[in-house]
Amino acid sequence: MSACTSAKQIGQTLKGLWSLAVGLKVTGKNYVSPQLTVHYPRETVDNIDSYHGHIELVGKPKDPGVPRCICCMLCVTSCPSSCITVVRKKEPKPEPAPETDAPAEMLGEVKKKKTPPAGKPAKTPSRWRVNYNLCSLCGTCVEVCPVKSIRFSSEAYLAGFSRDEFDFDLLERLRRQAGIPEAEAQDGERKD
Repeated sequence: MSACTSAKQIGQTLKGLWSLAVGLKVTGKNYVSPQLTVHYPRETVDNIDSYHGHIELVGKPKDPGVPRCICCMLCVTSCPSSCITVVRKKEPKPEPAPETDAPAEMLGEVKKKKTPPAGKPAKTPSRWRVNYNLCSLCGTCVEVCPVKSIRFSSEAYLAGFSRDEFDFDLLERLRRQAGIPEAEAQDGERKD
């Protein structure tokens, strides 16, 4: 073995020992500093205001059980994960004009009476689901919503036993948050 080779080996050994000393310094510093880990469920986090969990719907100010959503479908088209499903409620069919055997003069009088235009029915969702298994929490849906009907939830302690538990029906969740019992919500859907 030559002197040059042994000098290289000694240099590499000293370099390795220096690297070890630097690593042990970092480890020792973190070992003696206070812990930042929260040991759930014995402790809980108290500052989750800035936490971004799965998305949820925002209710109307006067009726918090009804979502602000206008079914523009921007959230669905902008989602890179394709985890949002929105189904628009079907508009009611217009009622046909009543048929009468009245003379034309009377029909002319009926035509003169103007009824106010019905206007467009509000576009509301009949189904609003998000599959949290696929969601990448990018926030694109929250950003593109023109009426601010979507926000991040602050539900930090989310756990389940199967993937099916993370496919959320956000309309049902909004109704629960507003305090509407499930039976009333179903009756309201049947009437529409």
